[in-house]
Amino acid sequence: MITVPVRLGERSYDVLVGRGARHRLLEVLPVGATRAAIVTQDGVGVDVDAGIEQRRFVIDDGEEAKCLETVEDLCRGFVRFGLTRADVVVAVGGGVVTDTAGFAAAVYHRGVPVIQVPTTLLGQVDAAIGGKTGVNLPEGKNLVGAFWQPTAVLCDTEVLETLPPREYRSGLGEIAKCHFLDPAHDLRDLGLDGKVARCVAIKAAVVEADEHEQTGRRAILNYGHTLAHALETSGHYDLRHGEAVAIGLCFAARLARRLGRIDDDQVKEHDDVVMSYGLPSVVPAGRDPHELVALMARDKKAVRGLTFALLGPNGVEVVVGIDKAHVQAALAEVLA
Repeated sequence: MITVPVRLGERSYDVLVGRGARHRLLEVLPVGATRAAIVTQDGVGVDVDAGIEQRRFVIDDGEEAKCLETVEDLCRGFVRFGLTRADVVVAVGGGVVTDTAGFAAAVYHRGVPVIQVPTTLLGQVDAAIGGKTGVNLPEGKNLVGAFWQPTAVLCDTEVLETLPPREYRSGLGEIAKCHFLDPAHDLRDLGLDGKVARCVAIKAAVVEADEHEQTGRRAILNYGHTLAHALETSGHYDLRHGEAVAIGLCFAARLARRLGRIDDDQVKEHDDVVMSYGLPSVVPAGRDPHELVALMARDKKAVRGLTFALLGPNGVEVVVGIDKAHVQAALAEVLA
C-alpha cells in the first residue's frame, strides 16, 4: 500500500493507493461518527463497510446526474437518515459520484466530513483528489461547486480490473496530462499502483501550493481542460472526460506553438504521449468551431479574455488574454 500525504495544515489527509484500499475505510472514519451515508451508482458494483450504521444513496448514471437536483435529493435523504455534522458521507464511484457527493457534503449542515473511494482510474488519479467538488449547469461544466477537502481518499486499484475498456482509457487522459506537469518522470515506465500514486503526488503538490486557486498555480491542473470541457458540453458528454482532455492536450500544444512558447518537437511529444495511451487527438467530426470558442470563453479561468494553461519554457503556466484568431487557428489544426 502506498500512502501519499496531502499537506494542508489542519485539513491534511492521506491518500491510500493499492489493492484492497477500500477495506481500510473503518480506519479513516472521523472520530465520533455514528452514521455513514454511502453515495454511489447502481453500475458501480463496489461495496464498502464503514463499520457503523450506514445507508446507501444511489444517484443516476451519466454526467447528467451531476446537477443541482441530485444535490438536493441527496441532502433531503441525509435529513431523513438523521445524518449530523459529526457523521460522514462516503462517495463510492467515479468522478460524477465523488464530485456530486463531495459538493453535497460541503453544503449539507454547512459541511460534513467526506471520504472519497474512487472506483475509476480517472477518479483515482484526479477527480477525487484535492477537494474540488461541484456540479454542472446546462451552460457549462463544473460551474457550481465548493472547495471541500476529504477526510481521506482510498484508491483501491483492485476495482479497476473490472472497468470497461473505454472507462479505463478515460483515466489515461489525465495520466497523459501529468506527463507534462512532471516531465522528469515517464509515467509509462511505472506499474499501475505507481502511476496512480505518482499522479496523486503531482496533484497534491500543486494543491498544497494553491489550495483555493488564489495564486493561479492550481489552474495548471486544467492543462488540456479548456477545450475538453467545451467538447463535453457541446457534445452532451458523448466523449469521456479523459478522451476530451487528450484532444485538449493536442490543441493546447498547437496553441502554445503559435504563441512561440514551444517548438515542433514538443507538439509531436504531445501527440506521441496521447497516441501511446490509445486516446483521440482530433476533435470529432461535426463540431462547430465557433461554438467551441464561445464555450471556451466561459471557462472559469477566463476572467480577462480567453485564458488557457499552456506549456512554455517554465513549464505549464496560465496565459491570459489570448487573441481569438490564435485560438481559432490552433483549433482548426485539430479538427477532424
